Amino acid sequence: MPDPIFILAAEVGIKAFYLLMVWLASAIAASELARRKGYPEKLGLGTGLLLSVVGVIIWLLIPAKANSPSKQRRAQARREAAAE
Repeated sequence: MPDPIFILAAEVGIKAFYLLMVWLASAIAASELARRKGYPEKLGLGTGLLLSVVGVIIWLLIPAKANSPSKQRRAQARREAAAE
């Protein structure tokens, strides 16, 4: 029969693994959002690592810079739609 300590460690281990994956995914998402909005990627990465899911929400609320890739892509799509 397995020790109860090992069962408890396994349960804590899988929860820690899932929390680690959420932490890393939010850091990646915040970094990508910052890059697309025209800000330095490191700024988004730091926000995502320090604030986890809250960092992603913050980057969703921050407006994009005027020369950001996302605004340029939207302007190009509007020009193409107007040309048709």
